[in-house]
Amino acid sequence: MTLKELRIENPKLDHLCVSVEKLEKLAVAFSGGVDSTFLIKIAKECLGDSAIAVTVNAPYIAGWEIDEAKELTNSLGVRHHFIELGISDEVLNNPEDRCYKCKKIVFSKIIEFAASEGFPTVADGSNADDKKDYRPGMKALDELKVKSPLLENDITKEEIRLWSKALGLETWDKPPYACLLTRIPYNTIVDFKSLEMIEQAEKTIIDLGIRAIRVRKHGDIARLEISKEEMNKILNLELMTEIAELLKTIGFEYVTLDLGGYTMGSFNRSIEKGV
Repeated sequence: MTLKELRIENPKLDHLCVSVEKLEKLAVAFSGGVDSTFLIKIAKECLGDSAIAVTVNAPYIAGWEIDEAKELTNSLGVRHHFIELGISDEVLNNPEDRCYKCKKIVFSKIIEFAASEGFPTVADGSNADDKKDYRPGMKALDELKVKSPLLENDITKEEIRLWSKALGLETWDKPPYACLLTRIPYNTIVDFKSLEMIEQAEKTIIDLGIRAIRVRKHGDIARLEISKEEMNKILNLELMTEIAELLKTIGFEYVTLDLGGYTMGSFNRSIEKGV
């Protein structure tokens, strides 16, 4: 289905497109996830070459995510730029407001780069559902005047997936993903070795056929969070043994399964409890 046809059937989507068209030139902070892929697709359709994708490549971003982001923009014919960043001292201890500090740094760099390329407006893929979780990074976006067209037009994750599928985007059913810093407890020193272990562990499990996975690192313990839809896959003695052995070769001493399954922002529970 074409975007034009989809707009006719969905006034809400049409309103989103009109709001994007009014921006005239737009740089989209692009991760390659469901939301930013949908947004860059809309921007490309509405603005043509006046829409670009900008991706940050940092130690806390999985390498396979960067590769997928490149493949997606190539398939969509979108100009794609990368900004190399390290880990700022402000987030090295993984503070509770890490997301705020990190977003402030990352989007300041994106805004600076976009302006140098002649793009006065930067947008991200935040959607209406993002208001439901503890997301201090939203404050940083607001302070920097980053546009969030999906959120501003009250577009939900369910609608994004539905319309992405109709538009033929391969990301329509992609599991949610987040930076690797979210796998480490708050107020814990972040080191490159831990990030490498987490990335390698998650990629190993994904390659075994489990798509929605979080490997939360508690010292030398790997706590696996798996979506409830895929929990039945891992409840297999042979597969559990294989995963445990593989993760131990990566450097984990113990491998555990969280019986509660995957929960977005699970470390935020420690903040809610005042821990």
